[in-house]
Amino acid sequence: MSNPGDADATPITSVRQLADHIAEGCKPREKFSIGTEHEKFGFSLNTRLPPPYEPGGIRAILEAMAVDGWEPILDRGNPIGLKRGGASVSLEPAGQLELSGGMTTTLHETHDELQAHYAEVRRAAAPLGLGFAPLGFHPFATRAQMPWMPKGRYAIMKRYMPLAGSMGLDMMTRTCTVQVNLDYESEADMARKLRVSLALQPLATALFANSPFTEGKPNGYQSYRAHVWTDTDNQRSGIPEVFFAEDFGFERYVEWLLDVPMYFAYRNGSYIDLAGRSFRQFMAGGFDDAATGPASVGDFADHMTTAFTDVRVKRFLEMRGADAGRADMMVAQSALWVGLLYDGTALEAADRLVREQPWQVYRDLRAQVPRTGIATPWRGGTLRDLAHDVITIARDGLRARGQRDAQGQTEERFLAPLEAIAAGGPNQAEYWLDRFHGAWQGDATRIFAESAI
Repeated sequence: MSNPGDADATPITSVRQLADHIAEGCKPREKFSIGTEHEKFGFSLNTRLPPPYEPGGIRAILEAMAVDGWEPILDRGNPIGLKRGGASVSLEPAGQLELSGGMTTTLHETHDELQAHYAEVRRAAAPLGLGFAPLGFHPFATRAQMPWMPKGRYAIMKRYMPLAGSMGLDMMTRTCTVQVNLDYESEADMARKLRVSLALQPLATALFANSPFTEGKPNGYQSYRAHVWTDTDNQRSGIPEVFFAEDFGFERYVEWLLDVPMYFAYRNGSYIDLAGRSFRQFMAGGFDDAATGPASVGDFADHMTTAFTDVRVKRFLEMRGADAGRADMMVAQSALWVGLLYDGTALEAADRLVREQPWQVYRDLRAQVPRTGIATPWRGGTLRDLAHDVITIARDGLRARGQRDAQGQTEERFLAPLEAIAAGGPNQAEYWLDRFHGAWQGDATRIFAESAI
């Protein structure tokens, strides 16, 4: 969402105005960029438990990182994030630390940005006796053991989430993800990229599955994070049918979003609890019992951030189907989608591949992959067969981009860990389960030492 004080106060006058607001994100192809976001759990090096906000916890991490040129973001006087240039560091509800990276031109820059961020976090965390590990679901802490950060919007969501699904509080406190934000050049380009990427999110969930433990034991899932999303708040989540309509565009998206329940409005330094009420009602005249005044474009921009579909439409497209994981897997996630969506020939090939099945097949696949992952049945084989075809298209797309680093290496190299999985190797969840049953002798806490950044 927008940072406090940054919101556009322009009053809303029509649905078309909001569609035009989103359409302002359209860019010419030569200006396409890559924005990668990734989260990780903090843990005490001694107890392996998550650190509190304070003392000696997440607040101290943010304050220590500020010496590297970051400017603090405050909520009621509390530092709850950092910003520097086009990048920001933010806090998920239980203190999961997220980098929303700057907009890079190549995957080589994305890789370098990730490594630099990890180095900054290590410098801040080590003197405090803390570490950070990118995993899809907390491997052993209970919900009650997870702290809560002092962000006003999270208090509202904490109250509302149990009313909308059984696992919303787990989503907030015990999950971490990696996302990539990619551009579109027109309304038609947005709709095509959305259709392709939304259909293939279940495959991404399978490839990047990295959450096989809950409260210290195998949970029967490869991506428990993805399972959590099946009953978090289904009015704003998943793979909506309307997104696959041939006439889908900005106005149809706005019409869908207007009926998604709100969480809040931000006024005069405070969050007003509007959870469960539709934005359409808010836009039509507000609510008599809430001193919000007329709905603004900034309110709508904030509301857009509370839609949790597997691909989120903003002034760009946000891929949301993957667990957080190893550094090479983080960059591979960006590489997969850049390869599929940023070359015209690759996008056309991916679109043809996706259209071989009706959208309901991908909806049903989404329900299966959290448990069975890359071994999920697919057209007489498994998802490894689909992965092979999709990764081949992505590789062709990256090759066509022709982006090389200073050593002459191309972006195709970042797909290597995905190619290994498609060829029969273990995904991250399978690897950790093998460690749990073997070298760890049933001690899931050992995952932090081996997965720490």
